[in-house]
Amino acid sequence: MSDRRKYLILLLVIFAAVAGVVYMAFPSSPGHKSAKQGLDLQGGLEVVLKAIPPKGQKIDSGRMSIAQNIMRNRVDKLGVSEPEVRRQGANQIVIQLAGVHDPRAAAALIGKTAQLEFYDLEADLTGPSKSVSLSGQPVANPNVYSLLAGQQALVKQKGAGEWYLLDKSSKKVIAGPATTREALFATKAAKKLKLTQRSLQGASSSSRSLQASTPKAKANAKANAKAKPSYVVFGVPKKTAVISCGSDAVACPGVNATPTNRTWYLFKYDPDNPSGPPEVTGKDLKLAGTRADLDPSRGPVVLMEFNGKGSKKFQTITSGLYRRGNLLGAPQHFAIVLDRQIKSFPQIDPNDSSLSNGISGNAQITGLSSFSEAKNLALVLQTGSLPYQFTTLESTNVSATLGKDSLAQAKRAAIGGLIAVAIFLLLLYRFMGVVAVLGLGIYVVLLYGAILLLNVTLTLPGFAGLILTIGVAADANVVVFERIKEEVRSGKSVRAAIGAGYAKGFHTILDANAVTAITAMVLFAVATAGVKGFALMLLIGTVISLLTAVAATRAMLGLLAGFRWFDNPTFMGAHGNQGMKFLHIDFMGKRRLWFAISGAIVLISVVSLGVKGLNLGIDFKGGTQISFQTSTPQPISKVRQQMSDIGHGDAVVQGRGAQTGAESFASYQIRTKTLNQVEQTGLQRDLDSAVGAKAFGIKSVSSSFGRQIAKDAILAILFSLFLVVLYIAIRFDLKFAVPVIIAMVHDVLITVGVYSITGREVSTATVAAVLTVLGYSIYDTIIIFDRIRENIPLMRRAPMATIANVSLWETVRRSLATTFITTLPIISLLLFGGATLKDFAFALLIGVVSGAYSSIFVAAPLLAMWKEREPEFARRRLEQPVIAGDGAGEAALIAAEHAAAAEPAPTLSPVAAAERAVAGTEAKRERRRERRRSRPHGRAR
Repeated sequence: MSDRRKYLILLLVIFAAVAGVVYMAFPSSPGHKSAKQGLDLQGGLEVVLKAIPPKGQKIDSGRMSIAQNIMRNRVDKLGVSEPEVRRQGANQIVIQLAGVHDPRAAAALIGKTAQLEFYDLEADLTGPSKSVSLSGQPVANPNVYSLLAGQQALVKQKGAGEWYLLDKSSKKVIAGPATTREALFATKAAKKLKLTQRSLQGASSSSRSLQASTPKAKANAKANAKAKPSYVVFGVPKKTAVISCGSDAVACPGVNATPTNRTWYLFKYDPDNPSGPPEVTGKDLKLAGTRADLDPSRGPVVLMEFNGKGSKKFQTITSGLYRRGNLLGAPQHFAIVLDRQIKSFPQIDPNDSSLSNGISGNAQITGLSSFSEAKNLALVLQTGSLPYQFTTLESTNVSATLGKDSLAQAKRAAIGGLIAVAIFLLLLYRFMGVVAVLGLGIYVVLLYGAILLLNVTLTLPGFAGLILTIGVAADANVVVFERIKEEVRSGKSVRAAIGAGYAKGFHTILDANAVTAITAMVLFAVATAGVKGFALMLLIGTVISLLTAVAATRAMLGLLAGFRWFDNPTFMGAHGNQGMKFLHIDFMGKRRLWFAISGAIVLISVVSLGVKGLNLGIDFKGGTQISFQTSTPQPISKVRQQMSDIGHGDAVVQGRGAQTGAESFASYQIRTKTLNQVEQTGLQRDLDSAVGAKAFGIKSVSSSFGRQIAKDAILAILFSLFLVVLYIAIRFDLKFAVPVIIAMVHDVLITVGVYSITGREVSTATVAAVLTVLGYSIYDTIIIFDRIRENIPLMRRAPMATIANVSLWETVRRSLATTFITTLPIISLLLFGGATLKDFAFALLIGVVSGAYSSIFVAAPLLAMWKEREPEFARRRLEQPVIAGDGAGEAALIAAEHAAAAEPAPTLSPVAAAERAVAGTEAKRERRRERRRSRPHGRAR
């Protein structure tokens, strides 16, 4: 197959994919899909959960933080991207969910306590649930009333652990279990029936008095008893627990047929005893080894893996079941109980000698109705049990935190940035710029298609990843085009230069994208919330940018290679760049100056961080939430503008409830920094005069970006750095890895330091910007290091400083072009993105500029200094002068290089001489390879 046909087929496949995305995104198409927006862009559902502590306990702040982290993990695993999870007051947790279709199911799952327990079934059953036979067969009770009726004398003797309110006539549970009588009558069911302890006591006393009254009174009492149901309170004896088994289980203990109704059992219960019962709990599980699965014979199951301690416990209980079953001649069982419901009760076969030592390591829960139930059960077990029970107080729709106005501004800024990038590429590369712009257009369409297919939730941190990938996608073309220009300057035709440029640029692009993808994958796997959204967008964009740069633009140029005008370097934009000589400075000779500048900036940043600290926003340290209503619906933009006018531009403004008109609401909530009483009064007065705010409610709220998220992000960054070092050590050399890490730390310190110095507020958007800085810094540094690695074998006599200088001269144009391309959409965002996005754009701008600076002025000089310590480069440093930007010593080195090749030294400018030396050395190596290929195979005899 000819190259042109191959390129044509490739382009047809790419354009077919583009057409598929356009069809999918077209509103009237049958397969139409739209991008899912996050909470900050489209709003969502707000669920307020209230913690209910056990009897005799108070709400503990530490346990509430644990519950907050567990709920955040559950929401992340539900697939809700970047939720808002924060504490409100002392005993409430507020969760804001975007894109949730079943809010009730999600809220129930988030607040589930998930008490997983394993019981020795026959040994732990007690009271009416255990038969008098020697084997202790289970007895199923049809209701709680019959189960507890005979236990009340024991309750009077030893006390009760829990309480139930029951209907005497229907035997049904009205309320319970509750830890106290008071809590029992505080339930909604008891209040609905207007039942209190006093009313029950009064009813019983009046019935006793009627017994001694007249026959007529007795008749009236009987009539009243028939007209109104009677109620009773039963206690559960201490160190016992009521456990049920319903029709959702495959089988229930003591029930021969398939269960159709719920049955009830009384189990021994002593959780304070290490030996139980229950003998094993969910704390003995390995959370990572617990997952949902499909068993061909048993259907949906949950696979469980025990930790070391739990494995020993489980082995002890199962070996005991084997021995007892062997003695009694009947199989014994252990019950798997989740939230006081029997899910399964597997038996231990006494005839299977392989079970004599028990089972260790793993188990599974069977009898589940669907794979969805198995997934939800595994999810709750993986994230652990909540320290308190939670009840839902309210569920309300809330508006976006940014609003449609901010979203429209962000879209305009992004489009303006893309147009600016396209114009720059056209001016810099002419016809190749046209190809690059087409490739960038293909990239944008395919990226949107990936967002639709993968159901990615678009949020502000994801938008940061998108901006970075635009720079990465454009940079891949810049790398190749600069390579093509180098090949043209060495004397090749444009057609040949394109082939050579893509061949040489591919490995550079691959290395840079691989390192960026490693960072993105680790961040996505380990981190949570906004960090995960950023990482996913960065990963998708990196893969697609590699595809479009290597495949799409290469195919377009290859297809056009047959035209005569194609070999015109000026028209193609592959002409020389002699006007950039001012960039060929002695980078290595002035490295002390660069280090001094960086050191001073970093020192100022560190001192500012130590003395002044960071201005942490409500995302990090919480604040004050003010809710209010207005007499008539008010536009959210008006409320947001009013907050900005009175000095609270960083406040998060959300409408609540139904939306009327163009994003107008009659109810609002505002989260801002912590306000004292005077500030709260002033804010209420200002809002009343501006929008007619009434019915104020004020609460303190915790941070939404908790310590656990920060820890996860730091852990992900450290692990990704380890993998980056490993990759660079394998692909390059270990000495190449350390300057990369130092440059990244340099960029982060400067970015964070600038925030400290300027006093700008640090929010979750700032975190996304810092992560963008990491990705950009790695990418840019790898591009330069790849050229240094390539030039080391080509310049065999040159000192390391010379190699670094020449490598920087060859890549500095690309670095500046890429930095300019990346900053164009950021500047557009800074100018046109609106107040809510300017801080975000500011952090990106500082970080990207710092990343470009560190790659050239920090990472490359550090690498040169380190390599110069090697014996070979130390010898070269003494023997050969260093090529500097002014040409001092350069002529001698070039003359020596050409003398070794028996060639006269040409009269060239210093830069051209250095470039000719590299090209001449490479051409010489190519001639040697060609001679080896032309030799006949085998040896002459």
